[in-house]
Amino acid sequence: MSRIRGSTILITGGASGLGRLLGLRMLEAGAAQLLIWDRQVDAMAVVGRGLKDQGYKVVTQDVDLADPAAIGEAAEALESAGLRVDILVNNAGIVCGRNFVEHEPADIAATMAVNSLAPMYLSRSLLPGMLARRCGHIVNIASAAGMVSNPKMSVYCASKWAMIGWSDSLRIEMEREQTGIKVTTVAPFYIDTGMFDGVQSRFIPVLQPELVVRRIMEAVRSDRIFLRLPRILCWLPLLQGLLPIRWFDRIAGEWMGIYHSMDAFRGRAQR
Repeated sequence: MSRIRGSTILITGGASGLGRLLGLRMLEAGAAQLLIWDRQVDAMAVVGRGLKDQGYKVVTQDVDLADPAAIGEAAEALESAGLRVDILVNNAGIVCGRNFVEHEPADIAATMAVNSLAPMYLSRSLLPGMLARRCGHIVNIASAAGMVSNPKMSVYCASKWAMIGWSDSLRIEMEREQTGIKVTTVAPFYIDTGMFDGVQSRFIPVLQPELVVRRIMEAVRSDRIFLRLPRILCWLPLLQGLLPIRWFDRIAGEWMGIYHSMDAFRGRAQR
């Protein structure tokens, strides 16, 4: 079982939303120090100062997760500073919330880079150290959008499908080689953090951040392989397997309203 107490935690996108709250709760649970990577420099500075004022050990880094070279340099800086990461939380993510034809090439590239490629590059940079110590835990925050297609989320869905496929494949590799490294994939429904402002859900409630954070921490402590939130999403693969696609479109997409959840999407300003 992975221990939060005494561990060094690295959270990408840790200056706001789910990442900020998760970092705070992990420090309260006894984490030795928190490393925050984000592009929101001002917000990160405020969070860092606030946590330090409470007596916590926090290190903040401005890292462009869309740039593989920047990820590598930041990871090397950690190593040079003698900071070893025990628990990595690949949390940072962006969403455009437009029909596919309205995406610019830059939108597609940025979404795939931050949501899919950055977790791979960062994990690849930190894995040698974890392998040498024969311990570590990688938590990949994917999304229910990685299991269900949805209008106005095509590229976001693609990025999260990639995240889920890679994350669980990495988990199997680590288990087969008996590395001692754990991998947890988290696939939540919409979370009320501002990232998905304007979404409408008529059947499945929008998740509250405190609940999600609590369940993630429980998943880390129990070395859980896959965490779907809310629990009703655990039935989703069975429903997809049993129903013809058109029936699934009608029941889940139309009756449950999933295919209309992004109709009034506003989101927040992207960093």
